[in-house]
Amino acid sequence: MLLILNAGSSTLKFELFEHDGGLPGDKVAHGALDAHDGMVSGEARLGNDLAITWETEAKDHRHDKMLSLLLAWVEGQGFSLTAAGHRVVHGGPLFHETVKVTPEVLDALKQYIPLAPLHQPHNLAAIEALAKLHPELPQFAAFDTAFHAAEPEVAQWFGLPRKFYEQGVRRYGFHGLSYAYIANKMKSVNPALAQKRYVVMHLGNGASACAIENGTSMASSMGFTALDGLMMGTRSGQIDPGVLLYCQQHLHMSAGDIENLLYKQSGLLGVSGISSDMRTLRASHAPEAAFAIQLFAYRLVKEVGGLAAVLGGLDGLVFTGGIGEHDAATRAAVIQQLAWLGISLDETANQQHARTITQADSRIVVHIIPTDEARQIAREVGPLLAD
Repeated sequence: MLLILNAGSSTLKFELFEHDGGLPGDKVAHGALDAHDGMVSGEARLGNDLAITWETEAKDHRHDKMLSLLLAWVEGQGFSLTAAGHRVVHGGPLFHETVKVTPEVLDALKQYIPLAPLHQPHNLAAIEALAKLHPELPQFAAFDTAFHAAEPEVAQWFGLPRKFYEQGVRRYGFHGLSYAYIANKMKSVNPALAQKRYVVMHLGNGASACAIENGTSMASSMGFTALDGLMMGTRSGQIDPGVLLYCQQHLHMSAGDIENLLYKQSGLLGVSGISSDMRTLRASHAPEAAFAIQLFAYRLVKEVGGLAAVLGGLDGLVFTGGIGEHDAATRAAVIQQLAWLGISLDETANQQHARTITQADSRIVVHIIPTDEARQIAREVGPLLAD
């Protein structure tokens, strides 16, 4: 079995895939654990059936406790683990493909913690915790930045002195595991489009867009960190750097204050003053909620237009992620504002969350494709075990 882990600051999502060598087979189990208020809770499912729930005390070493509970259950089911694959947000300028974790790799990845402070330390904490509990188990790191490493160099630069690029200050892009999965899935969903130009919109609490041509990333809305580009649940997205200087020099905000503002107090939450959750905002009658939703769509339309220009034209669009897959109103708002590109929305198909939501005569086809980052990690880890 391949164990695929996605660790957050207080959460651990997991999936188990059959593996007899090479590419992974069926997903056998999945679930999540959450640490809060000195407790760890969670559940695991075998297929769609609830198999176990957890509720236990854990005041310290949360990843250790969550993993020990998970491993005890896995072993109790008689599953034999062959390897573990981890989602690691930042691979920096060094790691462009999935890699086996060694002490040297782990040390290198710790250097990128400042580039992804909300994710990287927790991704790595899970690796270290699993190494203590299961030291003989091979572990692999799969990177959200790797898919974008093939972008043209001009897409990776900022307008800064050359020495900054040479020191690793460049546009990396994120959500790469999601985009890699979509690019691979496109080969079966729409083989003709898979070889053409399309923009994928990964829309959730974190949101980004990626221009893809013939399965390769050409440009992404995210940059040096996962703050750039689209407005998100609690993150600001693209912002004039002068705003940050103003906050520092005139509002006397510390670096920590500004970091908290950009990562946790902005986006849908900050603009609405109500919630970071699109579902909550949709249910609200407050004008601030409606405006936050409008701004979210506006920023998305603006970004898609820029990415289409980079591609020199557009043949398709893809919605994925929680909002992209489930919020028909957001999709409709974006498509309506992009109608000038030759997109004709099929309103019934959109409401039904169908695979294709454009009319037959639409010049640009629009798909909804659910993403599966865990399966993408498993696909990348599986063949490496034969090496």
